[in-house]
Amino acid sequence: MEILGVLDNIGPKQSLILARLSGGPLEHTGVMQGMSGSPVYIDGKLAGAVAMAFPFSKDPIAGIRPIQDMLGVASASAAPPTQRSSLSLTDRDLTRLLPRPELALAGESRLVDIATPVSFGGFTTATLNYFAPQLRALGLEPRQGVTGGGRIAPRMGNPADLQPGSMISVQLMAGDLSVGADGTVTHIDGNRVFAFGHRFLAIGSTALPFARADVVTLLPNLNTSFKLSAAREWMGTILQDRNTAVAGELGTSPDLVPVSVRLSRGGKRLEEYRIQMVNDRLLSPLLVQMAVYSAIDATERTVGASSFRVSGEIDFQNAPAPVRLDNMYAADNGSAIQVSLSAAIPLAYVLQSNFASLRLKSFALDIESFDEKKQLQIDQVSAARREVRPGETVDLSIVLSGENGAETTRSVKWAVPIGLEPGPLYFTVADGNVTNLTEFRQIIGATPRSPRQLITTVNNLRANTKAYVRVWRTEPAFQLEGEDFPDPPPSVSLIFSGSQSALAGISQTRNSKLGEIEVTAGDMVVSGSKTIQVEVKE
Repeated sequence: MEILGVLDNIGPKQSLILARLSGGPLEHTGVMQGMSGSPVYIDGKLAGAVAMAFPFSKDPIAGIRPIQDMLGVASASAAPPTQRSSLSLTDRDLTRLLPRPELALAGESRLVDIATPVSFGGFTTATLNYFAPQLRALGLEPRQGVTGGGRIAPRMGNPADLQPGSMISVQLMAGDLSVGADGTVTHIDGNRVFAFGHRFLAIGSTALPFARADVVTLLPNLNTSFKLSAAREWMGTILQDRNTAVAGELGTSPDLVPVSVRLSRGGKRLEEYRIQMVNDRLLSPLLVQMAVYSAIDATERTVGASSFRVSGEIDFQNAPAPVRLDNMYAADNGSAIQVSLSAAIPLAYVLQSNFASLRLKSFALDIESFDEKKQLQIDQVSAARREVRPGETVDLSIVLSGENGAETTRSVKWAVPIGLEPGPLYFTVADGNVTNLTEFRQIIGATPRSPRQLITTVNNLRANTKAYVRVWRTEPAFQLEGEDFPDPPPSVSLIFSGSQSALAGISQTRNSKLGEIEVTAGDMVVSGSKTIQVEVKE
């Protein structure tokens, strides 16, 4: 290499050494993905690691991360922050909380972290195409079938086999589906390992297993050259993932989470995937989403009407109960993304709700598919009488319409309470999603205050296979941690009004719920919403 100069203060109290690399294949390949962390020595002393490059550069010019910046990663606190941002149950992007890599400017040119190649084994091409934009925004380069293949032996490898310059693969998922991120070891100090020379995902304190990898070959590319490597044996655990490096320990093995995804059609088992996954609040939900998406894409058609019944359990350590998954989805296209999100969002909501004691223990999912659109639309709602008195019964007729003009009628009754004030009374018949947004609007975007409330909130979400009749009036009401307090006395209303805050868990709602009735629709997805008015007379 030839040292070109030093880029001072290119980041917050950070500088980079700029160098032109040479020798071996570099004149032909340029700076390659996978060589992040390659150690650079000057007069026999370790100067730093190859970490950054200029996109589309014709020469192998790289930014070298000083080793001093990398060694500071090991002293970072392992304790997670007490307050973290979290996803809500209405989020759809599981990468939203992951930090994006920052660019370094050198004149008019951009220096970027060398993209980390991520090898996907067993995943469908459509899965990588769908998630590639999100992964690339994180500084990752997804690749299918570029690993040397084979399962990693369960035994721990010999630490002496790992040297500065060795390839490692950070394994996020192993088993029937595998995900591994490749980079290079920069420095080994006793049992401590420093690698990459830049962030992996900048998730801070973590526990990601890594394996020693062998380079199979190099693939020169007009866009970006990269290495083909094969993970061989477990070596240790990455404990810190910071902006300037990843750092870990040799000989340690983190607890991985067992994941099972079973698919069936017409009561006949089609396929089962058994996976070991990292236990990380940000990565685990994304990995689950990709695994479920791929499992469906590999088995089911991607175009045409289809329906999926999803059931399963997510177990957490120190949780009062498991999170139960029981829902159904139907669509003409795009069912895979609906089903994968339905499995991943509850997991993300629990893991990212600031309760460190809730550690993921296991994840089991059963998916049953149907080659038809099993869906009913709430078409009509009518009342036998539009005027009632306290003590009388309101008879409702609900018409649900399906494919090819099929109709199903359901009848429900609601007794008007004695003493109810005269005035308009509303009946809203809605699907599970609309009802969830109505019932849990106060807590659905806020952080729950206890693990029990957290688990209860998720398990109390309404299912898609029912319609829900909500009886309400326009009087003001309050919600306390998701519980309704309709039309409270003036003294209670005054107390609630003065206590409204996210911390207190109290919020005022626009109307007051008087009752709720479930309407079953069988093995069908219900969608839509209708409201009618009935007048209460003296």
